[in-house]
Amino acid sequence: MRAFARAAVASLAILAGGALAAPPPAGAPLPRIVVAFANQPYTVPGAAGTTGSHYGGGGYRVAQSAQQQAHSVAAAYSLREVASWPIRALSMHCVVFEITNGRPVTEVLATLSRDARVVLAQPLQEFHTLTDSGTAAGPYNDPLYDLQTNLVVLGIARAQQRTQGGGVRIALIDTGVDASHPDLHGRILRTRSFIAARPPGGSLRHGTAMAGLMAAVANNHIGIVGIAPLARLEVFEACWQLAPDSDAAACNTFTLAQALAAALASGAPLVNLSIAGPADPLLSALVEHGLKRGVIFVGAVAGSVGGFPTAIPGVLSAGGSEHPLPPGALAAPSEHVLTLRPAGQYDFESGSSVAAAELTGVIALLMSASSARLSSATIASLLGEHASAVPTAAADPAPVDVNAALARLDAAQHRVAATASAGALP
Repeated sequence: MRAFARAAVASLAILAGGALAAPPPAGAPLPRIVVAFANQPYTVPGAAGTTGSHYGGGGYRVAQSAQQQAHSVAAAYSLREVASWPIRALSMHCVVFEITNGRPVTEVLATLSRDARVVLAQPLQEFHTLTDSGTAAGPYNDPLYDLQTNLVVLGIARAQQRTQGGGVRIALIDTGVDASHPDLHGRILRTRSFIAARPPGGSLRHGTAMAGLMAAVANNHIGIVGIAPLARLEVFEACWQLAPDSDAAACNTFTLAQALAAALASGAPLVNLSIAGPADPLLSALVEHGLKRGVIFVGAVAGSVGGFPTAIPGVLSAGGSEHPLPPGALAAPSEHVLTLRPAGQYDFESGSSVAAAELTGVIALLMSASSARLSSATIASLLGEHASAVPTAAADPAPVDVNAALARLDAAQHRVAATASAGALP
């Protein structure tokens, strides 16, 4: 046993490189070691014919000699006893000591290994469980984050180290949203409805799903993570759900025109339209008015046929990266993407509406990271697409790269700052 202790101490000395440790700073915990002493407790001889075991009666106890050795070693090496216990299986008495005089642990252990009173001397070591709690090993404590493969594809965890959409308001024109969902707590600024009455079964599924993709609260130990979890949403209810258990919803020119006018009046710089339909002169006029004022509009691609809102020049269109897209469309994951359902529920969603909501969240990240207001053309350029280009439809297009866009934004802002600084020189 002593040979084992000496080998362990020699290894520690090699690892330490022979360097002396400085005394611990004031208030720091003192280093602790474990020292073992032989423990053969004295027992009164039993009557003839009885078993001469050391372990009968009141159990295994510490021998007086072991206690005396522990006390004498403590006094000799400036150690303070913290805890002790006898180990029956090894016939040892183990003591945890603190080193009180600032000597390095390796030096004290080396000295103790040569002391005839000591059976074993080693550091008091620390061990850890190897289970993954989802907090230390991952970037979020939201329990369903591991199912959000879309965030991995889009590089959202890295992007959110830089920005999380703080200060950006998003106008969501859709069905109603379940603002009481725990993963939307504090994310909904207000809701205005432009439909006469909600049909039986409610009218919240599609809007709640889009809101969750954009702004579900991060690191709240609940559910999922939104792409821009610090963005705030203003909900303009213009669509109604067609069936209780379906995401299908409908809007019309009248309800959408009211919602668009209200969204423009609110001053929100970013508008999500995860809807599609035929070209509409009134709705187009409202969107064009907003574009002239610098409002960013995001729409969902509906096949290869243009319509409202994606056919309007300046509107950023989004479609699924799993499918061919029309020229100029931006891609994001759109198949089986986890998001919110009303009444505190979660489920998977598919379709270009999903891609539009994701793109809206990505744009919110860019807007919150920018020191200046961004135009639709600038955002398209940052995301690697140019409105003036005439690309061909792509099979399985690459999803937008928000981290590359943030790098481009940083470079552009640095150039502007450098130019301004040079212009200010005499």
